[in-house]
Amino acid sequence: MMTQPAMSQHLAALEAEVGEPLFTRTSRKMVPTERGKDLYTRLVPLIEALEETTLSFKMVSTPALPVVRIASAQEFFRERISPRLASFSMRVIARFGTAPVILDFLLEEKVDLIVTSQNLAAPGVEYLSYMREEFVIVAPSDFPEPAFSDVQEWESWLCSQPWLSYGLELPIIRRFWREHFQKRPQMQPAHVLPDLHTLLRAIEHGAGISLLPTYMLGSSLQTGKTKMLYPSCTVPNELYIGFLIKNRNLPQVKTAIESLKSILTS
Repeated sequence: MMTQPAMSQHLAALEAEVGEPLFTRTSRKMVPTERGKDLYTRLVPLIEALEETTLSFKMVSTPALPVVRIASAQEFFRERISPRLASFSMRVIARFGTAPVILDFLLEEKVDLIVTSQNLAAPGVEYLSYMREEFVIVAPSDFPEPAFSDVQEWESWLCSQPWLSYGLELPIIRRFWREHFQKRPQMQPAHVLPDLHTLLRAIEHGAGISLLPTYMLGSSLQTGKTKMLYPSCTVPNELYIGFLIKNRNLPQVKTAIESLKSILTS
């Protein structure tokens, strides 16, 4: 939040104080010197500690409920967290996205923690194992379900069906194929739709079949709009809670993790 001349003055004063250049200037960019890198390494932990102390002090002294910022897949938040928000002893600000997107939110400190299906390696991020989802094949209620004694025939029949996916790379469907057939699926999805609830709605109206988590099927199965094909053949999907290591002891992070864990037992 500074103008370029003001920043230049600050930088010049800092270099004068240190007694050495902190950046090598070129026509297009500024590259930190070794002295600049060393100064940065020494100062960042102090600045982060100051920010954490200030934030913790504000939370203790503020009478309002603390705020926690959570990012997850939209479907998981809608089905698992939204119905239990009343049990959270804090205000929740939610963001949605795919695993890489919400990891970026965390790294940019736009959220305090994430619930993700991929524990993607990133500097300064820690993951806790959270829960396991079960994905099943979901089809319209009148969809045929022939019996097969041969795995190859079953796999060939499944490949010939109209599959719906939320990505051209067939997420979850590829994992199902590896789990049950030890190979990649040889198919093109009939439709690619942006989220799992849209997929479920399309299945209810006869557009095809797909793999969906069991936690979002209750109403659709009870009303006879869909059914599970070969329900004993599932594929698991692990979920993790991710947060920045430097924030692991912040009160709102600890409380939010406990609230998320309590969802599993309620």
